Amino acid sequence: MSRSKSSKRWLKEHFDDAYVKKAQVEGYRSRAVYKLKEVDEKENLLKPRQTVVDLGAAPGGWTQYVSQKLAGTGTIIALDILPMDALPDVEFILGDFREDEVFERLIQSIPEKSVDLLLSDMAPNLSGNAAIDIPRAMYLAELAFDFAEKMLKPGGAMFIKLFHGSGFDELVKKARQQFNKVVIRKPSASRSRSRETYLLAKGYNL
Repeated sequence: MSRSKSSKRWLKEHFDDAYVKKAQVEGYRSRAVYKLKEVDEKENLLKPRQTVVDLGAAPGGWTQYVSQKLAGTGTIIALDILPMDALPDVEFILGDFREDEVFERLIQSIPEKSVDLLLSDMAPNLSGNAAIDIPRAMYLAELAFDFAEKMLKPGGAMFIKLFHGSGFDELVKKARQQFNKVVIRKPSASRSRSRETYLLAKGYNL
């Protein structure tokens, strides 16, 4: 079966991508690692002995970076609907974060108000129809925010994917009410044509 022109373009763009090549050379599982790495280097998010939760973790680029930074000193829990190869010092939960049973498994794996940093790179399977994709993406972001409210310790932080569109301004406004510092980041490794952006919130105060 021949590939469509659009899939050929995507494959060419992917394998010509400087971040894809860099990830291969440096031994990272995905180019997405450089989104987190850039923000961490600017904001000093990751420190020894932290408890970190990574939502939408597969194939594990972010989790791999966290594991390297914590170097066995903290607690790392990763979750995804897709399987992920094991990483040192990482507990992986396979399941759909939208399902109550999976959410409860995650909640029960760590004490309440014990998370130092919540990461979420969750995104739905995109259809190309913004009217469908944006609400689905924002729903995942809202679920991640709900988890942060329940599980972050005072002073904790979160770095979560958002998509510009309906619900974006409301979620940012809510974050500003509950965190001491809130900024929107578009890391260099985030493709320019993508609607994705990232909410960085530090100093949880509720």
